[in-house]
Amino acid sequence: MEEITTLTGKQKRYLRSLGSTMDPVVQIGKTGMSASLLDSTKDALIARELIKVRVLQNCSEAPKEIIAQLAEAAGAELVQIIGRNGLLYKRNRNPEKNHKIELPS
Repeated sequence: MEEITTLTGKQKRYLRSLGSTMDPVVQIGKTGMSASLLDSTKDALIARELIKVRVLQNCSEAPKEIIAQLAEAAGAELVQIIGRNGLLYKRNRNPEKNHKIELPS
């Protein structure tokens, strides 16, 4: 399992402000949690560090539950859930790439 860092309240507020203008890049539909969904989530987190996830109406699972499961499976920090949208953050550990988001200390 990959290491999950714990964010401070100040860092979460900062990430929520960044996420408020974002469009969802991962959508969870009727198939729910699948290997391809997890792979696309991990790829998006590597590329962006902060992503918005949307649970579509045809998903049979509760949005809070499936977004939390996805965050855990992807090794990401769950920043917030509002309605059917969730915000996930994972710092890029690749030393060749600069961090896209500089968190406040």
